[in-house]
Amino acid sequence: MAALLEARMAELTGRHVPFVKATVVRARRPASARPGDIALVLADGRIEGFVGGVCAEATVRVQALRTLRSGESLLLRISPEATTDGTGEPVVEEGALLVANPCLSGGELEIFLEPLRPAPRVVVVGDSPIARSVAAFGPALGYDITSAGIDGITPDSLAGTQAVVIASHGRDEEPVLVSAVRAEVPYIGLVASPRRGAAVLAGLDLDPGQRARIRTPAGLWIGARTPGEVAVSILAEVIQAVGGRSPETEESLTAVDPVCGMTVAVADNTPYSEADGDRRWFCCTGCRAAYEKDPARYPEADAS
Repeated sequence: MAALLEARMAELTGRHVPFVKATVVRARRPASARPGDIALVLADGRIEGFVGGVCAEATVRVQALRTLRSGESLLLRISPEATTDGTGEPVVEEGALLVANPCLSGGELEIFLEPLRPAPRVVVVGDSPIARSVAAFGPALGYDITSAGIDGITPDSLAGTQAVVIASHGRDEEPVLVSAVRAEVPYIGLVASPRRGAAVLAGLDLDPGQRARIRTPAGLWIGARTPGEVAVSILAEVIQAVGGRSPETEESLTAVDPVCGMTVAVADNTPYSEADGDRRWFCCTGCRAAYEKDPARYPEADAS
């Protein structure tokens, strides 16, 4: 298993995919995990490997996704008992977090969460002065800049790319834009005037929602005039789109299990139910089954 996970980490890093390496460093029986057990937590909440049962996984998922956003490592302590301050809220220490998990059958776990975030890959298409300026300034922000021509750009070639900036001044922009949208690149910027940009978008074989994902004119409005200033405005917009996350967004990524009271990550593979017409999220299928058996028993549950 360790060799498989090492190979998987190398693959994810090579594809510029961020993830968290979770390593069990201490386990008190009857915890099912053992020191040295490892799991990888991906940005969509998937967990590959083993660091405990479904209840432990639910807590690891929430905290791992938070470390992935912050970029800071964390020692996570999970206990079935109330936290030391008696409030039931997580206790924060320097570099460590103690979380009470009432679902655990017993034992305690200490898991080191290490976010591994490859340098964001930014593909710059074109050889214009603006394109060259973006390519020159990007590394100072820690970005992995790839200057590319039109040929060879496909959705597969853009896997793991965080931003695509098209500054080719009208040369074969359409296929690159379509490939970037279909690859679900978080930031897609087209350098063009408002009028020309609108005309380009209108001619793309995309639906309205897909067209709306393309930023044109690319860049934040800062009164930029020179190629260097335009490049700065584009990179500022990349930072905003790729790295920016408001407290409201952070809060929306978690929910409280109405059955056990655990905080769980709102992810594609998190169990949920719409038994009473609203969507509720759960730490495991057992809590979901209990809720669906008698939703009226949990009238204080908050819908997501």
